[in-house]
Amino acid sequence: MKKFIVIGVFSILAIIILYSYITVSNGPIDPLGRLSFVKIENPDMYPDHPHSILLAEYAEDRGSNCALVVHFAGSSNYRSYPQKLNDTDSNKTVYIIEAAFIDTQGVGSANLSQINKTDSLKLALFGVPKNRYKYVSDGKVYNSYDALMAHVYTLAKEHGQKGPIPMVWHGSVRSDNPNINPGCGLPLYFQILTNTYGMVPAYVYVVYGLIFPYINNPYRNFELSNASNLQKLYNEGELNYDFVNISSNTDKNRLINTTNNITQNITKNLPNYE
Repeated sequence: MKKFIVIGVFSILAIIILYSYITVSNGPIDPLGRLSFVKIENPDMYPDHPHSILLAEYAEDRGSNCALVVHFAGSSNYRSYPQKLNDTDSNKTVYIIEAAFIDTQGVGSANLSQINKTDSLKLALFGVPKNRYKYVSDGKVYNSYDALMAHVYTLAKEHGQKGPIPMVWHGSVRSDNPNINPGCGLPLYFQILTNTYGMVPAYVYVVYGLIFPYINNPYRNFELSNASNLQKLYNEGELNYDFVNISSNTDKNRLINTTNNITQNITKNLPNYE
């Protein structure tokens, strides 16, 4: 009897996974998963940052001209930009489209102890209520999901996109354990999947997306083993490219140089993407 129950459970899981795979394979978005665990430098989605290059390589591997990265909205205007591939023999670029969500009823980019778990469970079970989120991309606030995605698809078309757009959520964590906290951007990632493919494929591809960086991110060991130090430096502003809190131009230049040296010391042992 137990044998038949186990076979039945695995058969149901196989059907769910196969259904999700077929559904997503025929859609406009290719969900990859989580991009990073912690910030290596700040800002970290801009041309030639390791995570930016990594996302461009993910897109190139899939024959895509564009990639979409989603965030929880902070102080950035989430400008989209071209990222040159990490290949000295090629001038090809991948266009990185950035988008973020503003939770009008949430507590912001909170740590796990501050998250309303009942509210999060409702969102996971029933999806995001209409008009709860606002969105930011390329310096503009969008009041509806449809308006945001129209902007995303327009950008992709303008930059020669053919086929589904690879999508990641940013994934960086400011203070919690990045193995436990899924990081920045997951709610918008989940919303895009539920609106595009339905709840069941969304669940399957979120689980897949949580596993994705452990297999594919070449910086995973560096990020996880240095997570506490990197989070501390980020929260103190010392990972910032423009960390400036002084008036003198001389001191300003000195501080920028010092900050860049800190960044270089942290990142000098990063593995190359292959």
